[in-house]
Amino acid sequence: MKDVRLDFPMLNSDIIYFDNGATTFKPNKVIDAIDDYYKNYSANAHRGDYTISYKVDVNYETARKKVANFINAESEEIVFTSGTTDSMNMIVNGFFKNFLEPGDEVLLTKSEHASNVLPWFKLCEESGIVINYIDLDDNLHVTMENVIEAITSKTKVISIAGITNVVGDERPIDEICKYAHANDIFVVIDGAQLVPHKKVDVKKSDIDFLAFSGHKMCGPTGIGVLYGKKEFLERINPVRLGGGMNESFDSPSEVYLKDIPTRLEAGTPNIAGAIGLGAAVDYLNSIGMDNINNYEKKLKSYLIDKLIKLNYVDIINLESDSGIVSFNIDGIFSQDVAFYLNKYNICVRAGNHCAKILKNKTGVKNSLRVSLYFYNTYEEIDKFIELISDKERIMKEMI
Repeated sequence: MKDVRLDFPMLNSDIIYFDNGATTFKPNKVIDAIDDYYKNYSANAHRGDYTISYKVDVNYETARKKVANFINAESEEIVFTSGTTDSMNMIVNGFFKNFLEPGDEVLLTKSEHASNVLPWFKLCEESGIVINYIDLDDNLHVTMENVIEAITSKTKVISIAGITNVVGDERPIDEICKYAHANDIFVVIDGAQLVPHKKVDVKKSDIDFLAFSGHKMCGPTGIGVLYGKKEFLERINPVRLGGGMNESFDSPSEVYLKDIPTRLEAGTPNIAGAIGLGAAVDYLNSIGMDNINNYEKKLKSYLIDKLIKLNYVDIINLESDSGIVSFNIDGIFSQDVAFYLNKYNICVRAGNHCAKILKNKTGVKNSLRVSLYFYNTYEEIDKFIELISDKERIMKEMI
């Protein structure tokens, strides 16, 4: 995978970037696609009767098709949003707010990201739904046994991450969907850490709703995707109303909306973002998602093998399958370690990583996180390990 590094301008500098769970670097292919739009055909979408506007329409809808093919969905099942957070809010407030009744149960886990917690918390306060949690096992993973045990006669929704952003565990989505649907339960997947790293097939898995972000998969910031089965998207009440999404309106009782997905994309869309995301999909496909996933697992195993030899390092998610490794160094605050590493141009995440109820399970409030991607190398890991192999040095230099 080393040759791909030439595609990323950010890697021309002397930087080791291990915060790919937060966002990823952008390859030239994506940057050039966005630049081309702004320089050569920067018109609006679905509004103009002239040549450059038509080109915008074609490229915007082509990007939708690329994303749909990437996760094996239909084009009309892809709604462009501003990111995973926006998508999750649309799912909760546009669909489930009108479907769930007081006392209905939504199952989460305590390792979920804020994007998959706070919208449900708000709905709980407003509508009287009940939130409960699927227990995590000793490795902080979700098992089918625990899913089945958590389900009650009141369970209507299971809403979980495909891969979590701190523990990094890969959930058994296919099995969860099969069991849930046999019991008339919806499944919502936060795919922010899943879609960029592993091939996703929404039809095979039978996912009801999926949310993910472009910037975590080499695409631009400010663009994301809401996937939903067509029959469910049809039932979403738009959370934003305005231009582009209506056919006509003459009075409060005479408002007619366009078909999905357009009715869920009010206003001028993030055209450059969508085009850039389409280019990112092309780029990831050129490498191959299986190649990406396999290489990340090898990198992660290499890192774990090095870390476990340091007896003052406490690894929180030793058994996870993804490229996410969360840990602490005994007696040193996580952000102090991050500041120390930054002196050597190594970027890691420190803190609670937006998974603020996980501490209720682990007893650990903050941690360091290394999140790997396919442009990282074994040599970068060696440099990182070298810098944390001397605890006394960290304590002397971190201030």
